[in-house]
Amino acid sequence: MHDGAVPRLVPPVVPAGRMRDSEQPVLVAAGGLTLRPWLPSDASVVVAAYSDPAIRRWHRRDVASEDEARELIAAWNRGWRAETTGCWAVVAAGQGQVVGRVAIRDVSLLLGLGEVGYWVLPAARGAGVAARAVREASRWALDDLGLHRLELGHSVANAASCRVAAKAGFRLEGTLHRALLHTDGWHDMHLHARTGGPPPGS
Repeated sequence: MHDGAVPRLVPPVVPAGRMRDSEQPVLVAAGGLTLRPWLPSDASVVVAAYSDPAIRRWHRRDVASEDEARELIAAWNRGWRAETTGCWAVVAAGQGQVVGRVAIRDVSLLLGLGEVGYWVLPAARGAGVAARAVREASRWALDDLGLHRLELGHSVANAASCRVAAKAGFRLEGTLHRALLHTDGWHDMHLHARTGGPPPGS
């Protein structure tokens, strides 16, 4: 008998199929931001994003061409069908331009867990885009999908992400020492989290 056939004392927090059996939703965040699935035609935006020094520093990824960007977009979209990732393009109100990305990744429906990731293009920074997008994606993950806990981690050197986490209702739980390798060496990481229910201050 393989392990998957052994009965569990605790059922999955979210039943399998809840993501793959439905279309990835379009979400609307405060301030008129739209969160929509990524399209192959967004490839030039992805190349521009991963050419930005700040995004490259914290996300540790290199996307050198539009072909690579389309492959990455396809991987993000496959994550929905695999029930491991929900990844959205963040579109500015009234402009139709992609200004950022937000994702609920490393999803475990069994455990009810997910991890938040995001970036914002330079021209859209400083306007609260990241916090609003993270707040709405988190609301969907906790309320609509039914996850129990979301985590948001970032380098302790990334003060802007600390502010985003707080504004999006994520409490700082602690520091993970020398937890993630960046291009300049090992970084301590802040761990923030949100669980089901309304975020603090709402």
